[in-house]
Amino acid sequence: MTDLGGEDYDVIIVGAGMVGASAACLLAQVKYASQNRALKIALIESTAGKPFDNKVFDPRVAAVTERSRQILESCGVWHNIEQLRASPYLAMQVWDAESTGRIDFNCHAIHQPNLGHIVENSVIVQTLLTQIEILDNVDLICPATICDYQNDDQSISVHLDDGRWLTAALLIAADGANSKVRQHFEVETKEWSYHQEAIVTTIETQNSNQQTAWQCFTQKGPLALLPLNDNGDLHRSSIVWSQESATAKSLMALSDEQFGAELSKSSEYCLGNVVTIDKRFSFPLIQRHAIDYVMPRIALVGDASHSIHPLAGQGVNLGFSDVEVLVEELVRALRRGNDIGDKLILARYQRRRKPDNLAAMALMEALNKLFIADPLPLRFLRSLGMSRLNKFNAVKNELIKLAMGL
Repeated sequence: MTDLGGEDYDVIIVGAGMVGASAACLLAQVKYASQNRALKIALIESTAGKPFDNKVFDPRVAAVTERSRQILESCGVWHNIEQLRASPYLAMQVWDAESTGRIDFNCHAIHQPNLGHIVENSVIVQTLLTQIEILDNVDLICPATICDYQNDDQSISVHLDDGRWLTAALLIAADGANSKVRQHFEVETKEWSYHQEAIVTTIETQNSNQQTAWQCFTQKGPLALLPLNDNGDLHRSSIVWSQESATAKSLMALSDEQFGAELSKSSEYCLGNVVTIDKRFSFPLIQRHAIDYVMPRIALVGDASHSIHPLAGQGVNLGFSDVEVLVEELVRALRRGNDIGDKLILARYQRRRKPDNLAAMALMEALNKLFIADPLPLRFLRSLGMSRLNKFNAVKNELIKLAMGL
């Protein structure tokens, strides 16, 4: 390794969000077979995260699949997530607002206790960082900004804003959709705008959410109402309302009362009237995919390598799967005595994850285009297709199991 008079690690992870922190927890369990010692990991985060507040719901939530739940359990945090707040949903209702097409999914049909969990981002991050605090071989360095990088055949080093140099065999970029690591190393991406914005907030409704995820496809974008469990009170839901940018800006400008009326109408009053609305946030929707996930000594995971439309809530689940596969490949390399930063080793991770991520992105793109299309024949075909699928329980149940990672 390059001797810069700094601190030596095995792995440096940039970004202590859900994906980066889960990578740290899983890698902390990995050992060098020949040396019988655990990996030494540095987890770098530029800003201190917002702590979980059990009196306020985080507007940013993740629809955690069963596979992702198992990954979080492997990180040692799922029990703590449930203790803070996790909202299982038992059913899903999906319908086309422009036709009569409808599909319903139910956990009992596939003999599962639920279809997944709605969990606030801050809950997942806090439990992961709490776990990291008790790990002797993980150093959380926060707040810290990387000022420079130095990469050679044997190591990669980062220069922090406090003057320190950290050196490792591998750097994992988990620093989000606007990844500074990706930008610094000029990783080429393909990206395009959906010309939509997603509005997120937490609402209270007249009727119970019935522990059901509700998804309505409108001509200008999908609306999801995701059930929350507030100590047994099922009248709260997290919404993700994707609309054409101009429409989204108009909705954001409305008063809470006006916004609630529009939301109730657009959701076809599936939960009755909207009673209260927390602070609203919006962000533009852009699909982005890195041409390469890896280069010598660097691997991109999560939104740093791919970001997709939130209409199916799969973004963070793809990120957790990235981490799982990358860790598996690093374990394989260590067992064979290989260099974990070698591009040939990292390329195995890319080969395993890229097809799944591209398939998910293509599916989200196709669904979005399908449901915003307005011609009457296409609306008829959508309605017919959804109605037919809803009657084929075997096919429908296999689809939902696939989405859950089962």
